[in-house]
Amino acid sequence: MSAGAAASRLGIGVVGAGRVGPVLARALAGAGHAIVGITALGVDGRERAEAMLPGVPVLDVAEVVRRSELVLFAVPGSELPDLVTGLAATGAWQPGQLAIHTAPEHGYGVFAPALAAGVIPLALHPAMVFTGTSLDLTRLAEATVAVTAPAPVLPIGQALAVEMGAEPVIVAEEDRAAYAEAVGAAREFSRAVVRQGIDALREIGIERPDHVVAGIVRAAVAEELIAGEPDPEM
Repeated sequence: MSAGAAASRLGIGVVGAGRVGPVLARALAGAGHAIVGITALGVDGRERAEAMLPGVPVLDVAEVVRRSELVLFAVPGSELPDLVTGLAATGAWQPGQLAIHTAPEHGYGVFAPALAAGVIPLALHPAMVFTGTSLDLTRLAEATVAVTAPAPVLPIGQALAVEMGAEPVIVAEEDRAAYAEAVGAAREFSRAVVRQGIDALREIGIERPDHVVAGIVRAAVAEELIAGEPDPEM
C-alpha cells in the first residue's frame, strides 16, 4: 500500500471509546474515511461514541476487525499485547489490513503476532491531552503525532497523521520507550506545577487562582519552547 492509498477512502474500525479513539476517528472521517464500527464498554464509552460518531455501530472487537481495512486501537498500552495476540489466535486478522495503535510506549513491534497474517503495523501517538470532545479536533492542529513504522510504510503513517490534522514526527522503534518517558514526564510535571500554584494562591484567598496561574504558565511555556528551538544560524 502506498502513501497515496492512505489518502484514499478506507473503512476504519476503532477499538476503544475512551477519550482518544472517537476523536481520532472523527478527524479521519473528516478527511473522507468511513468509520465502520467502534467498540464501547460502559455507559460513558457508548455516550462518547454516539456524541462523536453518531450512527456508527457499536460492535465487539472481532466484528470491528472483520469489517475494517484499518483498525485503530486506542486502548491502554498495558492491554495491547494480549489483545493483539488474542486476535491472532482466533484468526481475526486479514491480509493487507492496516493496524494502528496510539500507545506511546509501544512501537509497531507489538503487532508481531499479527504479521504472519499479512497485517501492516504502525504506531501513531498524538502528543496531547484529550478531553474526548470535539474541542480536541482543534487541538490536533497544534499537536504532533509520533509515527513509528517499518520504512516501506512510514509514509502511510505520516499521511494519516496529517489527515488527523497534526504534524507527523518520526520516532524510531528502539526510541519509543524514551519517547514515552519524555512526554509522560512533561505531562505529569506540568500538571503538578499548575496544581501546586493554584493551591498556594487559593490558600491566601486569591479569587480565580486558575486564571492567575494560566497566564503565567502559558507565557513561561511559550518562552521556554522558543528558547528550545534550534538556532537557524547554526
